[in-house]
Amino acid sequence: MTVARLPLATRESVPETQRTTFDEMVKGLGSVPRYGPGSVLIHVPRAHQWATLLNHYLREESSLPKKIQELAMLVTARELDCQHIWNAHAASARKAGVRSEIVDALRDRKELPGLAADEAAVVHYGREFFRTHRVSRGAFQAALEQFGRQGVVELGLVMGNYSLLALLINSFDTDLPPDRTEPLLPV
Repeated sequence: MTVARLPLATRESVPETQRTTFDEMVKGLGSVPRYGPGSVLIHVPRAHQWATLLNHYLREESSLPKKIQELAMLVTARELDCQHIWNAHAASARKAGVRSEIVDALRDRKELPGLAADEAAVVHYGREFFRTHRVSRGAFQAALEQFGRQGVVELGLVMGNYSLLALLINSFDTDLPPDRTEPLLPV
């Protein structure tokens, strides 16, 4: 476990103009987040509020099936070596229908077992983007055919949102929750 680079946020440590938002967020969360991206974002409560709204839309209102959302999160976590997101989503990906052998192969950077067309579209889209900073016409077309216009935009938003979270987690060196159940990513 690592030590976070910021102390736990307090009402006094956040911008004075954002203390009311801080109070609302902490009341809704039950406490100041101790782990993961929330432990960083809460230092700027208004940004935390907006990020939470986007995350809520993507998780609850997106046209993408849960299985595809979770797979997109795992691809992002693996490509960005983000232990926290991996830990937070590997079990929920399995529960949402991503086969364990796919989860394990992604984690270990091994050859993936046969993927369904929708799974392949997500993996290829994400890997291409994170490795080359572009998505080829073929990978884009495959995602578009699987998920439609709205879905392919939402796929990009899920990967972008979890990239934002991974950047905060990895650069602020946030702690992993003590009750984690998934093996660490080999990095």
